[in-house]
Amino acid sequence: DIPSHLDDLPPTMLKKDYANLPIMNSVDDVVKRLLSLEMASQREKLKVKTQQLVEKVRRSPHDNGSFELLSLSFAVAILTAKIRTLEEHLQRHPKDKRNRRFMLMGLDRRRKMLGYLRRVNYSTFENTCKELDIQYSPLQPYTRRLTKRWMVKKALCIKVFQEKQKLQAAERLKKRREWQARARAAREQQE
Repeated sequence: DIPSHLDDLPPTMLKKDYANLPIMNSVDDVVKRLLSLEMASQREKLKVKTQQLVEKVRRSPHDNGSFELLSLSFAVAILTAKIRTLEEHLQRHPKDKRNRRFMLMGLDRRRKMLGYLRRVNYSTFENTCKELDIQYSPLQPYTRRLTKRWMVKKALCIKVFQEKQKLQAAERLKKRREWQARARAAREQQE
């Protein structure tokens, strides 16, 4: 069986909506079992896992994501939970093109957010990557495959550009000499 990133959640843990209710201490064990993660759906388990990832990124208990960079790391944590769930789904169902597309779109969004976070605040970026166990690799610059045809075309373009520069240089020199001659003539008239 394929291991899940949700396996580390304890089955006795209560669902997200019921975890902080004070009445849960006095409820029967059967009711607690029904409201625990043992009987929860995949979506409810994902909510709890997302909350755990956001708690990992949070610096202190009073942070709500009020600052721009902190909310960005919260968004990265939420996207990470969704991406990991989609990765597991695609391991079980490799021909599911729709969810593969959603996973790739999520990966791209997360990479862009991490890139921005890296440029703006590197310490928050490092902390986020370390806590969420993400290995960030920046996008490689576009490189063109060199072919003989492309190299010949490039050489021709360079040659045409250089010839045009020579023609323009000759025209500029001609205009400069005309301007200097007019300037000399104007000085001679003034004297």
